[in-house]
Amino acid sequence: MDGIQRNFQETMPPLSPDEALAEANRCLFCFDAPCIRACPTQIDIPSFIRKIATGNLRGSARVIMESNPLGATCARVCPVEALCEGGCVYNAQERPPIQIGRLQRHATDWLIDSGETTFAAGPDNGKSVACIGSGPSSLAAAVRLREWGYAVTLYEAKPRGGGLDTYGIVSFRLPVEISLAEVGLVERTGATFRYNTRVGTDITVGELLKRHDAVFVGVGLGQPASPGLPGEDLPGVRDTLPFIEETKSRPLDTLSVGRHVLVIGAGNSAIDAATAAGRLGAESVTIVYRRSKEEIPCYGFEFEFAKQEGVRFQWLAAPKRIVGSGKVEGLECVRTRLGEPDARGRRRPEEVPDSTFTIPADMVIKAVGQGPDNGFLSHLGLHLKGPDRLAADRETGATSHPRVFAGGDIVDGRDDATVVAVVAMGLRAAAGLDRSLGSPRGAGATVPAHPKTVIRRSVSR
Repeated sequence: MDGIQRNFQETMPPLSPDEALAEANRCLFCFDAPCIRACPTQIDIPSFIRKIATGNLRGSARVIMESNPLGATCARVCPVEALCEGGCVYNAQERPPIQIGRLQRHATDWLIDSGETTFAAGPDNGKSVACIGSGPSSLAAAVRLREWGYAVTLYEAKPRGGGLDTYGIVSFRLPVEISLAEVGLVERTGATFRYNTRVGTDITVGELLKRHDAVFVGVGLGQPASPGLPGEDLPGVRDTLPFIEETKSRPLDTLSVGRHVLVIGAGNSAIDAATAAGRLGAESVTIVYRRSKEEIPCYGFEFEFAKQEGVRFQWLAAPKRIVGSGKVEGLECVRTRLGEPDARGRRRPEEVPDSTFTIPADMVIKAVGQGPDNGFLSHLGLHLKGPDRLAADRETGATSHPRVFAGGDIVDGRDDATVVAVVAMGLRAAAGLDRSLGSPRGAGATVPAHPKTVIRRSVSR
């Protein structure tokens, strides 16, 4: 294995069996466990940890996957310090919390390696559902609907399933094999995947409604947003998600990266892009952000990881244009200062007069967020929430069409949306869809309530 391939191996090592056993036995197995309340999918965490402590990995994995069908992915990418581990009672005693995420990975990796499954399709109920997209929200909804006896077909524009998990999270955080293994678990329930099929182009929503009793929309946010800077068309300017996707779908030794890379934005995808650029061989990587460290939108653990990777930060700098003659040569910025808070509580950046400066670079990665395919939204014919989100009930997934339900980022679209949160939305929407079709099973289904947990983003530990 060459150096670049090693750079993209999973950063966090798995727990050894002895380490997992020792960690599981630290758990107090709280009766009214705050870690459960902090989990958007409400996994019975004390129960799965107790089963690890008794050597029952099969039972542990079953407890996890019954509540969260993407338990292996979430074990790796959840901001656990702000969710389950943040709720651990050991925090109040100023002791290290139980490593819930790593224990969850220990159990779910065993499941994947064993070739077993915890999902089983229920008796055929004679009804069918189309899922648009095969990202985490659709996969979760598909599992639940198959368990309730629905025929489920997932229509996916790309050649592989998994959505953001497969294409948009760097391999050293989430190996593509894990995401595809979870897709495989859904396939084994009897769900059908129609790859390379774009709804709105290859098939219309109207045709889906003729073929199926209901439709679930879980397409996520896959279109890069643009900061609208002059010079964005210069060679050497990249969008975040296509850049990350290449590291997961192409041989790493065929990828090129600049010597001096600038990343515009400071969210989680910006951190992924910056650290990936460094691991591909960039000599320097700098994140340019118009606010200060205190307002950074990425999770605390992401910020710490970027610093450990040698990523630099240019605070209080607003990009104005990308400069260069025939290729990227730098990023012209203006210095900012922070004024009054905006509607989300973050102080607004204000430009400092006569403070323009240029940062030299030969590659610029735009990481200012993602949006949906607005052309796709126009095909749906549904009520929207603003210009680029579907209007849907977050408890039931119901949209303005009685047979169309939705979940995930296409509905939520928050900067702090997590994989586990959109999984929970998919599960709630599946139950809402089931109830709408008159099933008594869905009426009594246990589904995760809309989480009240506020994710904390401290940038210091």
